[in-house]
Amino acid sequence: MTAADHQTPEIGPDALRSAMSRFPTGVTIVTAPTADGPAGLAANAVTSLSLEPPLMLACLDRGSRTLRAVEGAGRFGINVLGTGTEELARRFGRKLPMEEKWQGVGFSERDGLPHLDDAIVFIACTMRDVLAGGDHVVVTGEVEAISERAGEALLFADGAYR
Repeated sequence: MTAADHQTPEIGPDALRSAMSRFPTGVTIVTAPTADGPAGLAANAVTSLSLEPPLMLACLDRGSRTLRAVEGAGRFGINVLGTGTEELARRFGRKLPMEEKWQGVGFSERDGLPHLDDAIVFIACTMRDVLAGGDHVVVTGEVEAISERAGEALLFADGAYR
């Protein structure tokens, strides 16, 4: 390995996106209810924050409609996607009208939150903190309920689902 292998280009959005693309992440859909129907977006910056008390963390784009829905409801659901749900991840990763995102998507209301039929894990949370994080907002939530079913998690790395 040469010294050039350790050089970092000017650090900006593209450099960070490129570097972090090499780190595999799980794929989730964060959901919240609204008066006009369910809201949701694809998120890979989601993780457990604490076991005692049980807390989750999700990073949501500052300009997203789903963030506004989460703040309005004071609650959110984390739907962990399984293998074979790439199209669902792509759909919720685009800035489509909410009605279009949800058209034909199987879901039910669980614990007052939209739960995707294709999720292998569903975690219902009550919002606790909203913290500034650059162009995103870090939302933490107290875990209220968890449901699981068999299946392998969908991963995203190097620009592709795995």
